[in-house]
Amino acid sequence: MEDTTTYSIPVELQQLISAEQAYQYRIVPIDKENDTVILYSDTKTADTLSQELLIFLGYTVSIKQIETKELDRYLSSNFRKAFETENQTLTYTQDFLEKILLTAKSIGSSDIHFEPFENSCRIRFRLDGKLKEQYRIAKEEYPVIINKIKNQANLDISQNRLPQDGRITIKTQTDEFDIRVSTLPTMDGESIVLRILSKDTSNIQLDQLGFTDKELLIYKEGIRNPNGIILISGPTGSGKTTTLYATLKQLNKTDTKILTIEDPIEYTLEGVMQMQLREDIGLDFETALKTFLRQDPDIIMVGEIRDVETANMAIRAALTGHLVLSTIHTNSAWGTISRLIDMGVPAHLIASTLNISVAQRLVRKLCIHCKKETLVEQNTFPMNFTDPIGLKKHYIAEGCSHCYHTGYLGRKAMYELLPITKELSVHIKNNELQIDNYLERENIKRLSDQAIHLIQMGETSVEEVFALLAN
Repeated sequence: MEDTTTYSIPVELQQLISAEQAYQYRIVPIDKENDTVILYSDTKTADTLSQELLIFLGYTVSIKQIETKELDRYLSSNFRKAFETENQTLTYTQDFLEKILLTAKSIGSSDIHFEPFENSCRIRFRLDGKLKEQYRIAKEEYPVIINKIKNQANLDISQNRLPQDGRITIKTQTDEFDIRVSTLPTMDGESIVLRILSKDTSNIQLDQLGFTDKELLIYKEGIRNPNGIILISGPTGSGKTTTLYATLKQLNKTDTKILTIEDPIEYTLEGVMQMQLREDIGLDFETALKTFLRQDPDIIMVGEIRDVETANMAIRAALTGHLVLSTIHTNSAWGTISRLIDMGVPAHLIASTLNISVAQRLVRKLCIHCKKETLVEQNTFPMNFTDPIGLKKHYIAEGCSHCYHTGYLGRKAMYELLPITKELSVHIKNNELQIDNYLERENIKRLSDQAIHLIQMGETSVEEVFALLAN
């Protein structure tokens, strides 16, 4: 039965009807008893509606009247509308997989998770960085779905004991996008994650990513050098790849040759030579970099620096007059230097080749329609955190129909930029890893400073950036 606190209903009831049907007929299924589906609606013509619903539902329906405001909360909580795009009509065959893929793409989902359990299976969409359950699947139907996905991705359907990776291209009359497929054997069957990779780079621009005017100026200064290394750090899903692609678009000129080695190729850039990583045949980042140096490039993009061999090859490329862009998994801009030193990269080489180190995060923005102001209490911030500006109030997520009752709507990138100046190069060469005084003197904002600013401006919540404040 329905949860009257959160206005959420079980996924098994949600998938009885589509989002389009729910909004068109203004109905929400709240219970099912034998062959009768119990619906909430605010319609005044229940009898006529019952007959029409019987035809396409195949169930007898019982309609309960509720207020329009209450029904709207149920609709927005359980049935997310697709983004409306003028004159855009997606055409596809009447097939469950295509429906799932196109629905996920239209509502802005980045990943689709197919997950098997002992008695049932579920499909979850990742929206604004968080997973939300969308469908339930009968256990006996799950293998058919998995085999169809594997077949379209050119994977071995007879192999279910080892992980596999593949790719699917989806084409419609108005859109084309790729799906990265990853399978994982589990105790109850194969789990599959589909990553939606958009080929559209028209909206990827440096000045639209979230840099402040000052940060954008510093970053553009760093990438203007014809040689050196630009490193962008952050956890998975923090927007590093998007920043790299926006940078490549900025640098992509007719007189410049750009080579990339990626895993996977998430966007297609006209005029850029892009290569897919294939570690199964020995094509890794280090091998690709060695080959790149014989291809007379001006700019090289390496998807990720994972080991000392790749790091040393990137430095070699920078020393021989190339601009190298890459990502690395660290928590801060200065942490990138520490990580390279820990890998075994000589400090003097880091100091002489690194142009700028960037750390970034994506944080969810509070919904402007329902965020609620509240007082700062003793346990609002992490125990080891000292609020530098003495906040008295902050905003928390409430939830409304505009944000599907999550309290958040959209995301914003935060950046920590560390240009490698002559003074900082000396610190690196001398292996002096404590530079707090330098950062304060140069007014370099850390991610925690950026987080506090967003809290102060009411753009995000303490809960959303809690981990940044705790570091």
